[in-house]
Amino acid sequence: MMRLLYIETYKLFRQSRTYYAILALLFIEAVVLFSAYYQGTGIIDIVLANLKDTFYFQGNLMNGNLIIYFILNSFWFHVPLLCMIIVSGMLTTEYQEKTLETVLMQPVVKWKYLLAKYIVACLFTVLLVLLLALTSFLLSYGIFGKGDLVVYTNGLTFFEHNDAFYRLVYAFLFGTQSLVFFSVVSLTLAVLLKESFKTWIVATLFLIISTLLLKIDLGNDVLNQLAFFKLNNTWQYFFNLDIDWKVISINSILMGLYTLAIMLVGLFIFQKKDIG
Repeated sequence: MMRLLYIETYKLFRQSRTYYAILALLFIEAVVLFSAYYQGTGIIDIVLANLKDTFYFQGNLMNGNLIIYFILNSFWFHVPLLCMIIVSGMLTTEYQEKTLETVLMQPVVKWKYLLAKYIVACLFTVLLVLLLALTSFLLSYGIFGKGDLVVYTNGLTFFEHNDAFYRLVYAFLFGTQSLVFFSVVSLTLAVLLKESFKTWIVATLFLIISTLLLKIDLGNDVLNQLAFFKLNNTWQYFFNLDIDWKVISINSILMGLYTLAIMLVGLFIFQKKDIG
């Protein structure tokens, strides 16, 4: 298994599109930072216009913590989309180039071969989020400095810098699980569809539908709790005044089970499928 993991990692980072995805991620982050630098203060003034007539705000609200929060909100569509494109290509490329048949003619267990891809895909997703988190914190604090975080959820909420920092770290940490879920989905779709273009279209459609359903009330507390697309917003719970760790823990367990189930479906289909 370790040799398979090494080979899959090597193949992933040998592909030029892996680096294009990383550059695209950094470019989008740069655009967010650039926009915030030149227009962020004006946006804050508009949001707090009415409150400034009643309250006095001391300090710089357009600070690194708010920029990181902006980046978090901006990237939970772009990052899974990039991950899904790269991860699905780990298998669709081998279907397209006919190298998969050659590989499986060797003494390789099919499900272990695919499992290695799943593991590397998950690790790559975590690495991508880690890169995003590190650059976000370093650049945001370096350019905009530190300060209290103001967010609008059920109303305006203020967090002191130290509290905001830990909430942002937890948001990245638990948000990573959602991105891993989408990466696993994309690789399972690659097992089913084989072709790159078809897989990208269906994966993108799946992501869009999941995003659109996020705010829909299913009219039942149990369904709202169990629906996978409702779990993708768990990271936002860290910006409620009181963090509900019980709900977050349940959501995390459910998302882990959904991820594992989809992975097992992919492994089962791949093991039974006639590759030739």
